[in-house]
Amino acid sequence: MNLEQQDFYTQAILSMAALVGLTSFLMLGQGRLLRLIFVFALQGLLLTLTTALAAYSLDSHHLYISALLTLVLKVLFIPWMLRRQVLMLNLHRDVEALKNNTFVMLGGAALMVFSYYVLHPIVQTSSAVMLNALAVSLSVVLLGMLLMISHRQAIAHVVGFMSIENGLFFAAIVATRGMPMVVELGIAFDVLVAAVLFGIFFFHISTSIDSLDVDRMNRLHEVDR
Repeated sequence: MNLEQQDFYTQAILSMAALVGLTSFLMLGQGRLLRLIFVFALQGLLLTLTTALAAYSLDSHHLYISALLTLVLKVLFIPWMLRRQVLMLNLHRDVEALKNNTFVMLGGAALMVFSYYVLHPIVQTSSAVMLNALAVSLSVVLLGMLLMISHRQAIAHVVGFMSIENGLFFAAIVATRGMPMVVELGIAFDVLVAAVLFGIFFFHISTSIDSLDVDRMNRLHEVDR
């Protein structure tokens, strides 16, 4: 495939797909929570630009609303909420020592290659946009799961969970040329509710044990009275 011979929409979507996959890969190696949240917000901004580009190229005006919701939720509100929790718990100075960081990064690269390997026979008769959109979406989902496994902080788990949703959203926008407006509003509402619930859980957990370390929470046990 010669990228220079493709139209502007194809070139832009392929570039966005590469950047979205790169942000998921970068999140794996982040030891500081504030940097992790910043990269997550950057991924949300790329999704916003992708949705706006799809709205312009496909002449789907309802996608502009979806782009606005993505900007408000995934670039502004959720990163602000997570950053606020990090600062309240004084976790912004902590550096999480990742176990087997080299193997985690190699595992992330292997998952990206695996995504293309699995999907190539399925969509080899489709366009380059379809192949890359679905492959990047699957890799973002798998990298989000790996992020949740490899990090100890609960906030990092929330970022991984939201990253999984970003991968599914990217595939829905690009591969299906935009979802119905009702579905987009439902997804945005679910993401908003999940973010609020996570914030409430963080508050109650931090006031109870003064930590969001998952390993520490796993060691908790009931004390017989």
